[in-house]
Amino acid sequence: MKQTSGPARKPAEAVIKDIRRVTRWQFSAEEKIRIVLEGLRGEDSIAELCRREGIASSMYYGWSKEFLEAGKKRLAGDTARAATADEVKELRREASALKEVVADLVLENRLLKKTYGPPRLHGGR
Repeated sequence: MKQTSGPARKPAEAVIKDIRRVTRWQFSAEEKIRIVLEGLRGEDSIAELCRREGIASSMYYGWSKEFLEAGKKRLAGDTARAATADEVKELRREASALKEVVADLVLENRLLKKTYGPPRLHGGR
């Protein structure tokens, strides 16, 4: 029987796969747009562009499809978009502040009603 000392080791392929997953390039929206526009200009082949940028051609075509669909929606008047994290935080802060104002007004209204009673209509009996 073979004894092992220390932690179990991963096969080399698994280690390489993990390293590639962690060190994967993340392209910003601006970089994706630049690459797609460069491909649409047609100065170089898509294959050459992808080799130069270090991406798979399927990734380029996916970005291109998203880019063109977003443009089509925008031209059709569909301006809905997902809010950024900062926008969501700001909207939550604003909603919280507004809720506090409403709560203060409700409390003030209740206190006034207790102090002065219900409102009376003018010109009535």
